[in-house]
Amino acid sequence: MMNTVTKPDVWQPLKRTIVENLNKKKIPHTLEILEKQYIDASIMTLQEVSSALIDEARKGKLGRNFHIISPKNLDVVRDQNSVILLCKKTFPKGMTEEVSDVVESMFPQGVKVPVANGDILAITAKNARGDDFVVASFHGDTNGLATIPVLDAIVAAMKNSDKIPDSARLIFGLDANTYEKGVEGKTQDVMLWGAHYMEHGLTSCWGDLPDKTNYTTYNARTYLQPQLNKACKRTEKREKGDVN
Repeated sequence: MMNTVTKPDVWQPLKRTIVENLNKKKIPHTLEILEKQYIDASIMTLQEVSSALIDEARKGKLGRNFHIISPKNLDVVRDQNSVILLCKKTFPKGMTEEVSDVVESMFPQGVKVPVANGDILAITAKNARGDDFVVASFHGDTNGLATIPVLDAIVAAMKNSDKIPDSARLIFGLDANTYEKGVEGKTQDVMLWGAHYMEHGLTSCWGDLPDKTNYTTYNARTYLQPQLNKACKRTEKREKGDVN
């Protein structure tokens, strides 16, 4: 297909550059961003993290400054795991307990929620002042259909589990995969998501109700990358790209 557009000596070096930066150097580039831009954070929640990145993070600057917490059911095959980093100064004792299994037990019986091993990491923790927290990191499915059920399960766990202190406050970092124009039963609408978390008395870093045009993802796949089903022409990147 590429040879119909241009010659191999033109597109193959470009592909090598993409592979070098997005694949071979993905871990060092990611760690560099976290170490330079977010090293002063009290909490980081990461999603779709490989076991190799977790190992490298623990060996370096992040490991010296943060408790790096991965799920008990770490998925080393799919290798897309949710991770939580707690600043050692703010949370000197780190995690108190992982409660991911408690959260998952709160899913309604008979309802299939599209989550896989490693997608949900929920923990309890106490900061240096003695305040209790539930911190959760969640990797949502592409269509965002698990986003509301997972939030509901976290809230239910906080209300009903004796493993979670009544005074605990929730900090939830997630890849929600919500859309400007959702389709019922197919993709999660961002405004309905905002209205739903407000029903639980929660807010977000975007405010109570997000601006549906304030995109956090705006990119498109080229024909030089994997998953050709997601590739599009430059002129089609707005309507066929990943914009949500």
